[in-house]
Formats: sequence, C-alpha cells, structure tokens
Amino acid sequence: MDFGKLHTFHRKKTVIIFLACIAALAVLIGRLGYLMLGKAEYYGKKAEDLHERERPIKAARGRILDANGTVLADNRTVCTISVVHSQITDTEEVIRVLCRELGLTEETVRKKVEKVSSMERIRSNVDKETGDRIRSYGLAGVKVDEDYKRYYPFGSLASKVLGFTGSDNQGIIGLEVQYEEVLQGTEGKILTLTDARGIELPEAGESRLEPEAGNDLQISLDYNIQKYIEQEALRVMEQKQADSVSIIVMNPQNGEIYGMTNVPEFDLNDPFTLTEAAEEEVKQTETEEETEGETAQTETKSQEQITQEKLNQMWRNGCINDTYEPGSTFKIITASAGLEAGVVSLEDSFHCPGYKIVEDRRIRCHKTAGHGAETFVQAVQNSCNPVFIEVGLRLGVDRFFQYIRQFGLLEKTGIDLPGEAATIMHKQENVGQVELATMSFGQSFQITPIQLAATVSSLVNGGRRIIPHFGVSVKDSSGVLRQVFEYPEGEQIVSEKTSETMQYLLEHVVADGSGNRAYLEGYHVGGKTATSETLPRSANIYISSFVGFAPADDPQVLALCIINHPQGVYYGGTIAAPVIQRVFANILPYLGIEADLTELETEKD
Repeated sequence: MDFGKLHTFHRKKTVIIFLACIAALAVLIGRLGYLMLGKAEYYGKKAEDLHERERPIKAARGRILDANGTVLADNRTVCTISVVHSQITDTEEVIRVLCRELGLTEETVRKKVEKVSSMERIRSNVDKETGDRIRSYGLAGVKVDEDYKRYYPFGSLASKVLGFTGSDNQGIIGLEVQYEEVLQGTEGKILTLTDARGIELPEAGESRLEPEAGNDLQISLDYNIQKYIEQEALRVMEQKQADSVSIIVMNPQNGEIYGMTNVPEFDLNDPFTLTEAAEEEVKQTETEEETEGETAQTETKSQEQITQEKLNQMWRNGCINDTYEPGSTFKIITASAGLEAGVVSLEDSFHCPGYKIVEDRRIRCHKTAGHGAETFVQAVQNSCNPVFIEVGLRLGVDRFFQYIRQFGLLEKTGIDLPGEAATIMHKQENVGQVELATMSFGQSFQITPIQLAATVSSLVNGGRRIIPHFGVSVKDSSGVLRQVFEYPEGEQIVSEKTSETMQYLLEHVVADGSGNRAYLEGYHVGGKTATSETLPRSANIYISSFVGFAPADDPQVLALCIINHPQGVYYGGTIAAPVIQRVFANILPYLGIEADLTELETEKD
C-alpha cells in the first residue's frame, strides 16, 4: 500500500470539505446579512404583527333624511363585549360579571371565556349603560368597544321603503341596501401590543385609527305625507278586512316619490319579529302538520322554513315586488294608444248592448244591461269594456304591442329599490283576437303598481316617460352637499295633444263618471277606477284600485291606491276612489297647491 498517495488523498479530501464548509458559511452569512439589512423592515413588521392585537371600530352609518331633513334612519351608540383569553387573570369573576350584566347562561359565557383564541366576542349591540358598567369593573382580559346600531325614530314608518340593516350594519332590504355605498362608512381600528404570551404591554398603550362616518342620503319621501297615507291605508284595510293595501304618491312631472306604503308595515327596530297575524299563521301551519302526523324533526325544520317565509312576506314591498291585473286603470293606456294612433276620437260614437262578441267568446261589460249609445268620452266615463275592446281591435295586435313597448311597459321602471318585478305579458306571437280584447281592458296580464303609476304619470304629464325614484342628494356628516342625483328625461311616448286629451277625459271620469267619489271641491282631479279579479276567477277574490292626479290640467301629484281582497263591497269606485279623495284633501294644501273653484262651486258657496 502506498501510504504517501493515501495521505495526499485524505489531505485533498479535507481541503475540499473545509472549502465546502467555508462556502456554506459564506452563503449563510450572506443570507443572514440580506435578511438583517435588506429585509429588516419586512421581518420587523412580521414580528410586530405577531405582538399586535387588532380590534375593529365600526363607522357610523350615514343617516337617511326625508325631503324636509327629518331623520328617518339614525344610529345609536352600543357596545361590543369581547374577551382575550391570554389576558384573563380571574376566569370565574369574568364569567360571573358577564352572566349577570348580559343575562347569559353560565354555560354560554364559560364556553367563550375558556376558549383559547386571540379574541372571542361575547355579545354585540349591548346598550351603552350596560357596557359602561362592565368597563367599570376593570376586569383584565375583558374588552368593551363602542359600536353603532341602526335606529329608526319612527318605528314602522316606511319600513318596506327604508329597509333595515343586519348585525354587521350592512343594508339588507330597501334603500338601506340600494344605497349601501353611500351610507356605509370606513371602519377604524384599535391596536395594542402584547408579549410572547399574548399579555398586553401596559407601557405600550393603544393606537387608534379613527373610523370615517358614512354619508347622509336625502330622499324625496315626505314624513308628513307618508304618515298620512299609512293611516289611510290602515283605516281602509281594517274597514274592509282586506289582506293588504298599497298607496303610492308621486310627482308625475319628475318621478319623485313623496310616499309609498304597503300595509301592514313592520317594526324596523325589531325586523325579525313576526307581526301577530303572521305569527298566528305559523302556529296554524304547525298545528296542521302535527295533525297530519309529521315527525318532530320535520316539524322543527318546517317551523324554521315557515317562519323565514313569513318574514320574507312581511318585508316584501308589494308596490314594486308584486304584480297584479290592473283592470280598468289600464284603459288609460289603451285610450292613449288609440288616440295617438288615430283609431279613435272624442267624437266617435259606439253602442254597448252589455257585451261584445269576439270570435267565439261573449265578453260582457260590467253593466250587463249595457250602456246603449255613447260617445268615446262617455265610454271612458262609464269604463265601458265593449268600447275599449273595439279600440284594441282597431289597433290590432302589432300596433297594440308597439305602444306597449313605446310606453315602457315591457321594461322595468328603474326605481331605486331592489327587487323590482317585471311585467308579465303574453308573447306577441301568441296573442289572438280574444287575448287582445281582454288585454284592452286590463285583464290576462300583470304589471307592478309602480309601473302603472309611472306609466300613467308619463301619459298625463305632457307625454314624457319618467323614472320613479327616492334618491335626491348625498351630504357628508357635516352637512356639506357631495352629490345631487340626476335622472335623464325620458322619451316623448305620446304627443302633448294626446296627453292633454287624456287629462280632459280623466277629469270627466271624476267629475261625471265612475270616479266621482274622488271628486274634491275646489280642485280639478283626474283619475280612473278599476275592479279586477284574481286567478282562479272561481275564487271570487277581487282587487279594487284607483289612480288619480291633480290638478287635472297640470298634474303635480299622482296617487294610486290598491286594496287587495276587500270583504263586502269591492268596487274600486266605491272603496278606493274615496281613499285618494281624502289623501288629496290633506296633501294638496300641504304641498301649496291652491284650490281653484269653478263658477258653479263659487255660486254654491
């Protein structure tokens, strides 16, 4: 064996290992230097984050103000109670105090207090007085942070328009969700430093990033008008034992909505509690299921589902979310189309025997004995079905649908509320003479109340299509104007001449025709009654309605009343028209629209 060669081999091997170690050490030193110098800020921030505890500070949500600045949606200061497990020094005392002050069970509180986590929320939306008492105990590890809860000063007023917020202070329905970006603020933060065990460092103190409050939303809804129409709607609902009553009041010139109700409304400050009527329906359904032999598990599940369904119904705004057969109020659309197309004039004469035969159908008039000979003006006053069927047939299917599209009835209105329903209409290619006949007087299709109100507004305001809306402007928390909402002027859907003719015709409906119970001394009121029947017809469930506007020759206010399933007398001219008469009697003077007595009325005085 050559020991010299072996020695040389081992020496080379040692040198190689040594150099490899030197190289590895150099890499490590270089890497360490890079981390200490080049990435010092990054890793310093990482280390800081490990020792920081962050608690959010909710921002005050912007208020909702009515047309006169009355606050309809505001905020109240509440508290969020949390615990930091690693900072608690007396677990039993913390549990005892929180159970007593918050009214929670020991099991509930203990589970959260003993849970090992960076922070555990015990309860939010605690009133400020209770929060202050808990803070006064000075319990280590218990955090009391001030927060905001949505508050509605007028309870149920305009509940289905305003909507409400959830526990996270975000909008759920209504204007609250529609204008979320306007109303929501920017959350702040509270930062504290802790040691490796998670214990707060008292000498480090707290740093705060203050929240930014949301902007205020001013809307066109008027508290006084809203309050009055809700009272009227409740009065007629109770009087007629109706399922619900809807009233819309708006400016037909620009689309601003002064009031919208769909009673019964609900308590905005307690939106998850069913009304008494809805609660009774839930109990009744449970009883029926028990009778049918449902299992206990199925009953519980069914109860939750039924309750949620009833809540959804309670929150539902029938003025925009639901459709219905408009009945004779739709004759305003048929008359406008006929006049615009030139297929009918005020001088045209008709004869009503009490029915009209279309193909193999005998379609009757509401006056089965017939109206006899009448002019078109008289036919509108009498709300004569055979005459409007004749106008529809003169138009024909293609032209009828041309005007339906021109008037915007196949599109949504664009109202600034979520969940607007669309018109349910026959496909044009499926419409025959019989379908055209029934559509001409407002049956066999469905529209929303807001669509009818917007379309009639457009037909009597000079012929301009309007966009119904609530949003007017945005102001910051100090009252500085930030934005004014603009709504484009719509297309001219009928000529000014046709619009003036409709004003004339509809004023005569109130002065001399079926809408005479909407007559208001000193004011020129135009309008149209309707009585429609829901499907199936055999159920004998009716919808009574009236749409009116004033002054008739220069409409400044339009109102629509819909009474669903009234008991007893159900004719729109008898029970809905008086509602609008009372609404106008109260709100026209309030809006500064002065009475204009006719010569005959002056002589009577």
